[in-house]
Amino acid sequence: MKRLIFWIAVCLFPVIGFTQTADSPQITGSLQVDMQSYRKDTLIGAETAPEKILLNSYANINYVQGNFAAGIRYEGYFNTLQGFDAKNNGYGIPYRYFSYNLDGFEATVGSFYEQFGNGLIFRTYEDKNIGYDNAMEGVRVKFNIFKGVYIKGLIGRQRYSFTQDSKNFAFVQNKGLVRGLDMEISLNELFKKLQESSTQITLGGGIVSKYQKTETQYVNYADTSYKLLIPENVSAAAGRLNLYSGKFGASCEYAYKINDPSLDNGYIYKPGNALLINFTYSTKGLGFFLSGKRIDNMSFRSDRTATLNDLNINYLPDISKNHTYSFLAMYPFATQPAGEAGMQAELTYKIKKKTLMGGKYGTGISINFSRSQAIDKTVINDTIPLNMKGTLGYNSDITKLGEDLFFQDFNVEIMKKISRNFKFNIIYQHIDFNYLTARGKYDHSCKKYVHTDVGVLDMTYNINDSHSIRLELQSLHTAQDMGNWAMALIEYTISPYYFFTISDQYNYGNHNENLKIHYYNAAFGYVKNSTRIQVGYGKQREGIVCVGGVCRAVPATNGLMISITSSF
Repeated sequence: MKRLIFWIAVCLFPVIGFTQTADSPQITGSLQVDMQSYRKDTLIGAETAPEKILLNSYANINYVQGNFAAGIRYEGYFNTLQGFDAKNNGYGIPYRYFSYNLDGFEATVGSFYEQFGNGLIFRTYEDKNIGYDNAMEGVRVKFNIFKGVYIKGLIGRQRYSFTQDSKNFAFVQNKGLVRGLDMEISLNELFKKLQESSTQITLGGGIVSKYQKTETQYVNYADTSYKLLIPENVSAAAGRLNLYSGKFGASCEYAYKINDPSLDNGYIYKPGNALLINFTYSTKGLGFFLSGKRIDNMSFRSDRTATLNDLNINYLPDISKNHTYSFLAMYPFATQPAGEAGMQAELTYKIKKKTLMGGKYGTGISINFSRSQAIDKTVINDTIPLNMKGTLGYNSDITKLGEDLFFQDFNVEIMKKISRNFKFNIIYQHIDFNYLTARGKYDHSCKKYVHTDVGVLDMTYNINDSHSIRLELQSLHTAQDMGNWAMALIEYTISPYYFFTISDQYNYGNHNENLKIHYYNAAFGYVKNSTRIQVGYGKQREGIVCVGGVCRAVPATNGLMISITSSF
C-alpha cells in the first residue's frame, strides 16, 4: 500500500505543483474486478485451482489540468484467472505516464498506447477480455509542423509481464527496442482550394524498426553447417490513403517488412507484406461495406522467440464479423500472419415504415459474408523444400490464392419492432471452419473442417416502463466436432437497477453419449449509474474467444463468478 501511495504521489505532484493555469483539475478513473471459484468437473474437463478462488483486478486513475496529464493503472492478480497468462501473478503499477501538450506539441513519458494507420506495422493496445496488453514504456512525441501535417515519433520497449523478484511491483520489458515515426497529411487542411471541398483526402505513412541483440546471431542454412546472420535491426514501412466524398469512402494501406527470421515463420528470410483495402457507401436506410486484405509473412514481434499473444508490434485486423451471441461466436477465426487472403462484404437496409414489409416501425436487414483462405505458396526451386529454415522459404504470386479455405461466414439478421412493447431479432448463420488451421490440430471427429448452421431468436417484451423480459433461443447444427447444441436464456430486468438471468446450453448432439451435457448458468446483476455488479454460478464450456482476430483459449470451468465494474 505504501508503494501504491508513493506512485500516486509521484504521478500527480509534478502536475499539481507546476501547472500554472486557471483550468480546473479533472480526475477520472475506472475499476474492474473479476473473481471466480473453481470446482473440479471431470465430465466437462474443468479443473480446480489450488487457491480455490482466483481474481483479476484493474484500477485506472487519470488527472488532467490545463496542458498537463498524468495517470496510473494498478493491476492485481491473486492469482490469475484460468485461461489468462499466469506469468502476471502478482500486483503492481505497470502503467504510468506524464503528458504535456502545448501549441501543437505533445510529449508523453512512461507508458502509452499508439497506432500507425490501421496498425499493419504498429499498434499497441489492451483488451482485458482476452488478456492482451502490449503497452509501450518509453517516450512519445507528437507535433503539428504546420496546418495539415501531423508527425509522431516514439521509442521504448513493450510490456511482457510482472517481475517475480522485485516485490511484484515493476513489470518485465522484453529485450527488443522499438522505434517508430509516422506522418499524416490532410490535403484539405494543407491547401486552401480544398478546404471547402466535400471530398476529404488524407495521406499517411510510417516506419517502425526493432532492435534485438541475441547471443546466437546465426541460423543454420537448411540444417547444415552453413550459417546465416540473423538481423538484429528489422524495419517495416507502410503507406496509406483515405478518401471520403459524400456518401462514399475508400481507404488503402500497404505495408512491407524486411527479412525477419523468427520462431513464428520457422526462421526463414523472406520479406513480409500486407495490403488492406476498404470501401463504404452510406445513405439514408442503406449501407454497404466491402473490405479485402492479403497478408504474407507479417509476424512482427519485438522478441523473435515470442509466441501466442506476446510482444506483437503490429496488428493484422480480422475482416470477419465479430458476433456477440454465443453460438454465432463458437468458431471464431484468428488472423494468420504466415499467410492469408480474405474479404468481407456487408449490406444493411432499413425497409421503410408503413409498408407491407416495414410495418409500423420499419424493418432492419443485415447481410454479411466473409471468407479467408491460404495464399499461394510454391517452392523456390527443386532442391529447397517449402519453408526450409535459413532460406527465403517460398515464392508467392499475389494474383493467386492457395487451395486451403480457412474460414467462411454467411449470416443474415432481421431486426423488427412489432409494437411499442415488443421487438425481436432473427439471425441465420452458416460457417465453414478449418479446425486444423485455427486450432492447430486435427479433431477426432471433424478431422479438418467444421460446417455449422446456427439460428438465433432474441425477443424482448417491455411489461411496463421499469419491467421487461427477454427470451433468447439459439440452435447450432453440425455433424462434426461436438455435434448439435441448443441454448435458451431468459432475462428479467427491473430498470434501472436489477436484472436476473437463467440459461442452459445443451450439447444434445454429442457423438459421445456420456458428453451430452447441460451447461447451466444463473446470474444476478445490480446497476447504478456507472457501477455494475454481477454474480453468477454455473458451467462454462471450453472454447476460444476472439476480438478482432486476436484470440484466447477459454478453459472449461464450474464455479461462482463475480464481476464488478465502475467508473467516475
